[in-house]
Amino acid sequence: MSLHYIIDGYNFTKHQLFPLANKIKDERLSLLEFIGREKLCGSCKNKITVVFDGYAGDFKTGEYNIEVIFSCEVTADERIKKIIETQGNNKNTVVISDDKEIKYFVKSCGMKALGIEEFINHKKKKINLEDESLKPELTYSAMYKINQELRQIWLK
Repeated sequence: MSLHYIIDGYNFTKHQLFPLANKIKDERLSLLEFIGREKLCGSCKNKITVVFDGYAGDFKTGEYNIEVIFSCEVTADERIKKIIETQGNNKNTVVISDDKEIKYFVKSCGMKALGIEEFINHKKKKINLEDESLKPELTYSAMYKINQELRQIWLK
């Protein structure tokens, strides 16, 4: 089943772990690039919605497969809450924000909420586990033989 990630845009861009790669570029576009480059939301089947405060102006999302919502007259937090309410009790929704009020609201609706640092580090841990250099050098058959020898030595 695919997941729906709802990201509090400016909350994410203001976080200390967000690497603003090119300070000349729009921070909103940098966020979309970062999400895509790092594959933070996993599979391309997962839906990603980024909610920003204010109006779009001349902002264009480019080639990213990310839905961008501007909250207009309401705050991004209020807009995220409305999106959550329309989702019903969808356990496949994950909200990314450091705003405690949003996190409590999301959890009270039966959905998952992650802080920004937790979200970024969670993905890095998955990447590290897939790294070939971290896999054990012994094969399962070699481990079995070693365990058998140790049993003979220690369990006499």
